[in-house]
Amino acid sequence: MSAIVTRRNLLIGSGSLLLAGCDRITAAPQVRNVLSLGETATRSAQRLLVADRQALAPEFTRADLSPVFRVNGSTRPLADDYTRHTLNGFADWRLVVDGLVAQPMTLSLPALRAAPSRTQITRHDCVEGWSAIGEWTGVPLGLLLRHAGLSTRARYIVFHCADTLSGKPYYESIDLVDAFHPQTILAHTMNRTPLSIGHGAPLRLRVERQLGYKQAKYVMRVQAVDSLNGLYGGKGGYWEDNHDYQWYAGI
Repeated sequence: MSAIVTRRNLLIGSGSLLLAGCDRITAAPQVRNVLSLGETATRSAQRLLVADRQALAPEFTRADLSPVFRVNGSTRPLADDYTRHTLNGFADWRLVVDGLVAQPMTLSLPALRAAPSRTQITRHDCVEGWSAIGEWTGVPLGLLLRHAGLSTRARYIVFHCADTLSGKPYYESIDLVDAFHPQTILAHTMNRTPLSIGHGAPLRLRVERQLGYKQAKYVMRVQAVDSLNGLYGGKGGYWEDNHDYQWYAGI
């Protein structure tokens, strides 16, 4: 089924995009063993395992929505800044888009909600063995990157999150193929209501061609980089750095 795409006016000014106004998984040894298969392969070799990375993930209808969409991993970040945001309804929250871009941006939640959006009903597949179908609405990531003036030097997009696991910052990353895929969005709405805290409020990544642990919740910053080396553990994500999960989790 086709997704619904809504376009609204997009205004640019003063170096910002001025618009009106993962799930995580357990570290059980058996899961880690499966995910670490082929960990010595290069990222390029991993990407070759997918015949057509431009193809769309299956989409569904509202009749297919799961009655319960499991909350997994972090359920509420404990950082003081995040707690303050929850108390005022994220009125002062801002998304930062920076790194290798010509025009860094700072975006409010109302601005993101007023931006051109995409709605898609997709299946979330977790390596723990469960799946759920949900409806997501958000800003296409590629649109933000184009308005920020993505540099030709950029190779990866990094998502810095408000939560931590085991005292370590949670983050994830994808390459530009996935970043500009039409189903890759920064979702602010789930099943036609604002994201709950458990599901990643106020903003989460949906990169529908990859497994659940790539779907970073509580996104605070989107950074364009030319390399993942030297960034936290250097493998491109919390689970990749700390539990040897594969960086490319395509399905």
